[in-house]
Amino acid sequence: MNLRNLAMWAVIIVLTIGLYNMFKNPQRSISQSNNVIFSEFLNEVDNGRVVQVEIQGNNIKGELSNGENFSTYSPNDPNLIQRLTEKGVSISAAPLDEKMPSLFGVLLSWFPMLLLIAVWIFFMRQMQGGKGGAMGFGRSKAKMMNEVKGKVTFNDVAGVEEAKEEVEEVVEFLKDPKKFSRLGGKIPRGCLLVGPPGTGKTLLARAIAGEAGVPFFTISGSDFVEMFVGVGASRVRDMFEQGKKHSPCIIFIDEIDAVGRSRGAGLGGGNDEREQTLNQLLVEMDGFDTNEGVIIIAATNRPDVLDPALLRPGRFDRQVVVSLPDIIGREKILKVHSKKISMTPDINLRTIARGTPGFSGADLANLVNEAALLAARKNKRIVTYSEFEEAKDKVMMGAERRSMVMTEDEKKLTAYHEAGHAIVTINEKAAYPIHKATIIPRGRALGMVMQLPEKDEVSQTREQLHAQMSIAMGGRVAEELIFGHDKVTTGAVSDIEQATKRARAMVMRAGLSKELGPVAYGENEEEVFLGRSVARQQNMSEETAKKVDAEIRKFVDKGYERAKKILTDKIEDLHKLAKALLTYETLSGEEIEDIVNKNVYPSNKEDLKVEDDDKGSALGSIGLKPKIVH
Repeated sequence: MNLRNLAMWAVIIVLTIGLYNMFKNPQRSISQSNNVIFSEFLNEVDNGRVVQVEIQGNNIKGELSNGENFSTYSPNDPNLIQRLTEKGVSISAAPLDEKMPSLFGVLLSWFPMLLLIAVWIFFMRQMQGGKGGAMGFGRSKAKMMNEVKGKVTFNDVAGVEEAKEEVEEVVEFLKDPKKFSRLGGKIPRGCLLVGPPGTGKTLLARAIAGEAGVPFFTISGSDFVEMFVGVGASRVRDMFEQGKKHSPCIIFIDEIDAVGRSRGAGLGGGNDEREQTLNQLLVEMDGFDTNEGVIIIAATNRPDVLDPALLRPGRFDRQVVVSLPDIIGREKILKVHSKKISMTPDINLRTIARGTPGFSGADLANLVNEAALLAARKNKRIVTYSEFEEAKDKVMMGAERRSMVMTEDEKKLTAYHEAGHAIVTINEKAAYPIHKATIIPRGRALGMVMQLPEKDEVSQTREQLHAQMSIAMGGRVAEELIFGHDKVTTGAVSDIEQATKRARAMVMRAGLSKELGPVAYGENEEEVFLGRSVARQQNMSEETAKKVDAEIRKFVDKGYERAKKILTDKIEDLHKLAKALLTYETLSGEEIEDIVNKNVYPSNKEDLKVEDDDKGSALGSIGLKPKIVH
């Protein structure tokens, strides 16, 4: 494509230069005649040097006795013919040029316009960027996948076993439709893959294409939207026409929420082009003209914003949830990605899976890739467990910023801040175990304490939530106890935000407030529409809003008081752990337990032991991200 563009530009430049030279000196290209003045022409006639002339109106062309050609312009001289005859000049006459121009002349006169049209078409094709060129706005941008290049099968998809079972039925129908039709069953016309980002929805769709062995068209929801009204609907029609020609086939629409949002949500300010596209999609999926053999698979991480008409039976009547993988799923995903790298045989992928709760498939792929890059950076030929541990910390907490200059006072304050989090964590019964504490700046934080739960959990108790708020307040309380009220810094900003958000969720969504009871408040607080009042957005009265604010404040204050009581009682442990962090910078959960409870310090930080599969104090898994307090 680049060679074609380069050749087109070369032709345009050459033709432009040639045209410029032609118009700059046209006489030279047409004739090499010597132009003389009329008086010199008469002298040459009188001297007998003119052999022949051709008279055309007032223009005279002729030839001299020495063979030279000349041309001149004569006034209306009645004696000119007689004068030429007396000198024996051969005379020929012709009328003014009224004949049709030659083909070369026509092309020459129209060349600038043709060149302009060619350049305009060229640029329009570049702007359109798809097949059909400048006039192909209504053509679908769906691409048919090549089964040979980059083929993906269900063996390449792990961690989403239930979702695979759902879509395997679609594959079986495409391979053997009679298996279902003999019992009167009909395969769902649309299949919607729903799940958080990075869980493998697009990969699962590619695996369906690889397993089914039927034509597979893929397109993004944003490819339907265009600046011209009606283009999106035209592309939907064209996409289904292509599907009918290759029936049975699969059409995959990625990020369908770009075009499938609820109609009228903008209170009159909606995008008419997007709504027309959605209407056409609804008609094509389940209208008078049925599309037998065309199965639509779509993916989105926002099913809550989709139009209800899109989700009704007959259209997307099957929703497949592609959720975050559990510990078994994470281990399978790690096995798939670890096949591409060379690693030591003693690496236990189950241990890594237990230490990566809340990771999606994309996160785990990034983890394996980061480990391989770290090993290559150290000039190693094989990936060891230390690279996986370092890569896990980098993905979870961000890259280390050892080059960041911190004063001794800042290091000391950071050490006590993180030690405050850790001491409260140890003394809260419902808290998750500590995985690691560090005062090395990572990402945007100057230090952090990371917790990992011991087992899979799908919900949290009131006791756990209050413990998490107490832990979040541990850093601020430690600063106040050690450095005084006036020396408190802004380092607890993110901790306060986390505690406030957790308290608000407990009061307004989970119904964990005794004062307000099991009632959900403010379900529309995130929906902002122009012209709506604040009271309508919050869906509560002013009196209730005051009670909600009071309950949130009470929960946060309770966490603050619990943290203050623990750190006041365990002030010696706080000093002990802060000094250890200043000395070693990074401590594991087991090392922190040994320092606080046994007064045993690590003898050699270079030989830190790796947690094996049976020790789960620092490695666990849940369906949520690890708890990190800064």
